[in-house]
Amino acid sequence: MNQEISLVATLPSTPRGARAARALTVAQLMERKLPFEDAAQVVAELAANAVTHGRVRGRDFRLALRLTAGPTLRIEVSDTRREFGPPSVCGLPDAEAESGRGLALVSALAVRWGTDHGPAPLKTVWAEIDVAGPISPDRGFHDPVDRFSVKHGV
Repeated sequence: MNQEISLVATLPSTPRGARAARALTVAQLMERKLPFEDAAQVVAELAANAVTHGRVRGRDFRLALRLTAGPTLRIEVSDTRREFGPPSVCGLPDAEAESGRGLALVSALAVRWGTDHGPAPLKTVWAEIDVAGPISPDRGFHDPVDRFSVKHGV
């Protein structure tokens, strides 16, 4: 059974674009009956960071998904704010902080993650997640957070 996923989508650097990235990821994995919860959370965090910290007016961000042997899902989120990369150490913020936990969550869910710099000003934050098993029957196939329909031809 060939479960190759190869998706590249350019999305607006807005909260709606970040939600669309998550919805596209869930749709791709659900279609292949692969677990999507961890991947959806990682995409949500990386896309939110791209929209919040990597946004440049008039420029979009890019989501790329690729399923490789293992099976391992490689998630890449690229933006054009190279100077605002994630910290090299991602510890938890102060208990009263209202943000700053996203990369700690990515680190907990991913087998590995990192940052690549392409031609200036490109920055790509990537994460790899093992998706070896099918969706557990007790978790179902419905993504309860997804309320926005997204066309696959984005």
